Amino acid sequence: MPRVNVSWIITVLAVELATLSAAHAHSCHEVKTAFQVRQIGQLKWVPETPATDVDLSICKHAGPSCCTRRMEESYRAAVLRDTSQNIRSYSFELKYLISAHVAAFQDTFQSLITFSQNHLTSLFETTYSSLMSSISPHIVCLFTDLSRFLQGTGNVSVETAVHCFFDSLFPLVHTRIVNPGMAGSIGEDSSDANQLGDCLRMTRQDVNPFGPHPKVMADTLASALRAGRVLSLALGVGLDVMNITETAELSKECTRALVRMHYCSHCRGLTLIRACSGYCLNVMRGCLASLSELHNPWRQYVAVLQDLTHIVAGAHNLELALLGIRGQVEEAILYAQLHGPRLTATVDKVCGHSSNASSTTVRTFPPTSVTPPPVNSSQDVPGADKIGMLTRLHREFTGYISRYKSFFSILPEALCEGEMGVDELMCWSGDDVVKSYTSRVVGNGVRAQRQNPEVRVRGADPVIMDIKNKLELFNMEIQHIMPGVGHRESWDETGSGESSGECDDEDGCEGSGDSVASPTLTEADVSKKPVKVSFIDSPITQNKSSSDASFSMASFIIIILALGLHWSFI
Repeated sequence: MPRVNVSWIITVLAVELATLSAAHAHSCHEVKTAFQVRQIGQLKWVPETPATDVDLSICKHAGPSCCTRRMEESYRAAVLRDTSQNIRSYSFELKYLISAHVAAFQDTFQSLITFSQNHLTSLFETTYSSLMSSISPHIVCLFTDLSRFLQGTGNVSVETAVHCFFDSLFPLVHTRIVNPGMAGSIGEDSSDANQLGDCLRMTRQDVNPFGPHPKVMADTLASALRAGRVLSLALGVGLDVMNITETAELSKECTRALVRMHYCSHCRGLTLIRACSGYCLNVMRGCLASLSELHNPWRQYVAVLQDLTHIVAGAHNLELALLGIRGQVEEAILYAQLHGPRLTATVDKVCGHSSNASSTTVRTFPPTSVTPPPVNSSQDVPGADKIGMLTRLHREFTGYISRYKSFFSILPEALCEGEMGVDELMCWSGDDVVKSYTSRVVGNGVRAQRQNPEVRVRGADPVIMDIKNKLELFNMEIQHIMPGVGHRESWDETGSGESSGECDDEDGCEGSGDSVASPTLTEADVSKKPVKVSFIDSPITQNKSSSDASFSMASFIIIILALGLHWSFI
């Protein structure tokens, strides 16, 4: 009878008993607590002790596990919920910044239009009162069209609106100021009056009674208001991009990687261990690969916004254009008075109705001495409080938006710098607890994810690529409408955005992948007349002294206009 090695049998039994005892003694209490605190699912799905025969699809490993298939499904829903919420949290401030300034700019535009309308109305109420009742509807029409143009509602032309106003003004000026008391004066209910009015309106641009002032006013307003209109459209495009960002869907491969990063350690009872930073970067860059493709067009878009606000508000361009309407109209009327005899002779030949005029009179207005009103009294005039607001908005907005020019490239890092990726002595690598993550850390963009060891990216998200193409097309359209906008030296530092997909360390890398074709974007309500932007003379590249001088002169003119308007109302 062979001799039995009793000591060997005792050793084997002791090891087995110790293993079984450890398995049964180990509790899933901490896993259940985390499951409850994070509101992942029903507690009844969490076992009391680890099991060894669990059929898991994501968190597979050879040892006992505190997870079940139902818990995996709950973990999947939890990472989708939490990651989407984190993305919305990071994008909320940027989205709010854009939406708040859409409202702020539009409110300021509208207030300036109201102020300018009151400013022009006061000219006719105080100086040309005989025209007031007849010209009032045309003043309202002019500023309504300017407001609609700035808001981007309707097919409105600034030049047409201005020339239409002067067409309506000419018959009134000719019959009541240049030739006061003319028989058949405009406004009387007679066929002669109607014929004369129609003739003067139709021939105004040929007769040219107001000299260069209508064209100067039209060109100045068209240039300034076009920049304001494009700025409003650009802010709207930014909101569209942010809305798409918030609703971007995470792929199944991304969801599995997120579960593995956040919760597979829980299956082993390790609820406090955090993901390695490099591991987290790989997971988040894989999940946000399509969003990272927005980096280059978004960065140029931010440069466009900065330049547009410079053009609109950097030298009070839009404010001065609107507040200068009264001065241009007054100069136009004075021009017609000074050239009264020539004008009357021309109208006689064209319309044949001036022979009934009693005389041709050129009115002169002696200079008046006006005592300045008390300081800050201009604030009582509707819209006066908005004077200078564009400059404040410009400084505030450009300061804030510049912080977000790399928003889409740093979003993975921002998410990993939160609760997900923390540098500690030991960290979770997706498979085990390690001292450091040793796999390659890839860059941003779809193309770079070919080397991603954690997330398989099958291709770019068509929805994200569609908004990317629209953003790129919008930037190109801005270049066509306003050449030079959005291409300052700060844009050159971004390079091509290409990435080899490799990183030497765990620092952030940037890359761009293949784009997916999408329908072209058409902005029918954007005027296609190019406006050349000269950055030599513009406030964007002026030195400080010249910029300050321009600011001081513009501020002085605005204050004088505001005080003058208030004085006229007293």
